[in-house]
Amino acid sequence: MADREKVAHLLRRATFGPTAEEVDAAESKGPAATLDALFSPPDPDAGAARTPLPKLGPVLNDKTDRAEQIRTVGTWWLDRMAQAGHQVHEKLTFFWHGHWATSADKVKSGPLMLGQQQTLFRTALGDFATQVHAMLRDPALIIWLDGQKNTDKAPNENLARELMELFTLGVGHYTEQDVREGARALTGWVVDQKAGTATLNAKRHDDKPKTILGRTADFDADGFADVLLAQPACPEFVARRLWLRYCSDAPIPQDVLDTAKTQKTTAAVLRSLLAADGHAELVKQPVEWLAGALRQLQIRPGELPDAQRKQLLNALNQLGQVPLRPPSVGGWPAGAAWLTTSATQGRFKLAQTLAARAPQPVLDRLTAVPAAQRPTALARLLVIDAFTDRTLAALTPAANDARRLLTLGLASPEYAIN
Repeated sequence: MADREKVAHLLRRATFGPTAEEVDAAESKGPAATLDALFSPPDPDAGAARTPLPKLGPVLNDKTDRAEQIRTVGTWWLDRMAQAGHQVHEKLTFFWHGHWATSADKVKSGPLMLGQQQTLFRTALGDFATQVHAMLRDPALIIWLDGQKNTDKAPNENLARELMELFTLGVGHYTEQDVREGARALTGWVVDQKAGTATLNAKRHDDKPKTILGRTADFDADGFADVLLAQPACPEFVARRLWLRYCSDAPIPQDVLDTAKTQKTTAAVLRSLLAADGHAELVKQPVEWLAGALRQLQIRPGELPDAQRKQLLNALNQLGQVPLRPPSVGGWPAGAAWLTTSATQGRFKLAQTLAARAPQPVLDRLTAVPAAQRPTALARLLVIDAFTDRTLAALTPAANDARRLLTLGLASPEYAIN
């Protein structure tokens, strides 16, 4: 595999979608230096000034106003994905959103969902322990998993169960008794939605001894978290989740797992996995597909009229993945689930919308070359290594219509795959 293909593959995996210019720069550096640069960008805050946090005001009671606040956060995040200079950081933040899958459908608060997004962003690259401790205090997650209903008089097991099963250890590494005892450790947390805070009410907390995974103490939330983080299954679980999302839906090789699980930060784990990536095909999630297209077509959601921003979220809803609205605590599906007939039709419709919004300089990059060379120019623009003969047969008749050509390229099977 040529260096250009290697770095293009690496950039497609590590970012939401590289531009042709980013691939050019990476090709000149080579794969090893490109991997270094991804995790140590010269200007990690590039784009942040163009995407300041939305000013939402207080938590609102009106259903319509609440929905508008949540849409505001969702379109802001899409804009941030497209503008972020540190693409590894931004994509990893979205990975964690799927990991700690929390939905605005139940939380019903734009400010709380934005607060969780910011917590994930702050902790995305660092040690996993910091993130776990922070998330156990996250108001949105507490509401989502009924933590505010968890008292010493009536323990609620939802958060304790998902904390072990989906967030830290995985199935088979705890017992039902551990769930019950863990729930006791998490009792007493209450959420002030207007203030956007979660605090421990000592009167509602069970401060008696609990036995969790063989250890007995007067565990509270932090003590419970520390027990889980000390389990050998925890770093393996996180590494496997990252491998599945970034590298392959096949099991992680044992030697790769052995290296990854010893890393001190999530950034170091991800770096080790990307270095070992065997280049298996992965299907892009709809948000990843859209964010990459926005980057490559130089379209900013934040600069679109309100109706067009809503159109993007509506299109993602049709595709089955909207930021802030995962379908369950298990997050979104992966792989072939995004390749159904309805999903293909949805991508084509959204591709038409994006092509219609593409600025003239992007179209000029296609029309600047003879018609016969435009499919090749399209592949370069969209960072596709090569179109198959079947796709080329569909692209060639559209070569004289730049927007039609762009639509077909975005909707192609090659663009749906990393």
